[in-house]
Amino acid sequence: MSLSSRSYVNRYTPSNRFPVGVKWLLIVNSVLFVLHWLGPPLSLILRQFALIPAQALMGLRVWQVFTYMFIHADVWNLVWNMLALWMFGAELERTWGTQKFVRFYLTCGVIAGLAVIILTYAFGQESRAIAFGSNGAIYGLLAAYAIVFPDATLLFGFLIPMKSKYFVLIIGALVFFRQFPPSLVDVGLLTGMVAGYLLLRGSKLQSQIRQPLMAGYKDWKLRRARKKFEVYLKRRDSGSDRWVN
Repeated sequence: MSLSSRSYVNRYTPSNRFPVGVKWLLIVNSVLFVLHWLGPPLSLILRQFALIPAQALMGLRVWQVFTYMFIHADVWNLVWNMLALWMFGAELERTWGTQKFVRFYLTCGVIAGLAVIILTYAFGQESRAIAFGSNGAIYGLLAAYAIVFPDATLLFGFLIPMKSKYFVLIIGALVFFRQFPPSLVDVGLLTGMVAGYLLLRGSKLQSQIRQPLMAGYKDWKLRRARKKFEVYLKRRDSGSDRWVN
């Protein structure tokens, strides 16, 4: 068996056409990181685009819910996010097309940002919290990859082969439990994975919930109508018996 025939190698082998959406996301994130790395005044300017819940809500800097996912302050955060974007995003974009892929990516990131704001305000930590990086959007891509390619073989830790659906569950657990208690920012960004799942499976999940409820309701109406009909028959029979000698 040749190395190139193994599924976990083929997943990471670039095709002749590098997806446009993934390419520009890689470029924008990398360029902004370099500008941030150069230090003041550029780093101070770019900091205004990170997500600071108190500023986003009370300071009306609503753009932060969108822009934070393009600001990386840590080189390893950038490297791992861009590696995941290439590994999982490229194949999803080839499957969906650029427009759907980019829309999905940005939606997961924005939902994760909103979750960060809600959680930090709910627990009174909005003034100390700050979120940056494309983690929320990347978590959404992981969930999408597990749904679209559930049996694809991935290398966990670049060593252990496993199906993508289990890979994603383990990644989610590691993010949640990497520190205890987990930070509200981490939990908020992890909702990007939930958002990705619901965006793809929401209608099916809704149908699965609705069907038994509707079946139960129809059964209840049928039994109720049957009881009313039985009561009507008994009354009619009892009324006709009074005239019989």
